[in-house]
Amino acid sequence: MDRCLRVVAVVVTLAAGCTTPPVAEDAAPAAPAAEQAAPQEAPSAHVLMSAAELRWMDAPPGLPPGSKVAVISGDPSQAQSFVMRAQVPAGYRVAPHWHPGVENLTVLEGTIALGMGETFDEGAMTSLGPAGYASLPADMRHYFLAKSAATFQVHGMGPFVVNYVNPADDPAKGTR
Repeated sequence: MDRCLRVVAVVVTLAAGCTTPPVAEDAAPAAPAAEQAAPQEAPSAHVLMSAAELRWMDAPPGLPPGSKVAVISGDPSQAQSFVMRAQVPAGYRVAPHWHPGVENLTVLEGTIALGMGETFDEGAMTSLGPAGYASLPADMRHYFLAKSAATFQVHGMGPFVVNYVNPADDPAKGTR
């Protein structure tokens, strides 16, 4: 590709919002390793998903029975970004617990309540309805109650792990 066409390709790419210009097959040899920028992870494919395409399944054993989850993108069990949705019935409770990463939660339907601390105290909880949002820092002790049937979305950086303050509260330790 001649220099003029290469410049046009770079300008078009940048105008389209991309950050990496295309590389021509006949481009000049790469700069020595010391001069190259650190390699960037290739972007993953885009995700477009209708509600009808969600694949709901029982929540993993580390959560109380009765909830359903659908992974929208990523893999919550891996060290990568993920998005998942959860459906819970009214009265669904999760005992005080914490996660090793930040938990971001957006309520889509229904009403939930969150409390902070190592002891479940319904009077100290904050209710969130549709469009409500919470961001909980890594290692923050908190607990959950569904005040009505609810659907909410959780996103963050995996692995998504539920660590119970009181190990006896962990449903994975008992029979589901």
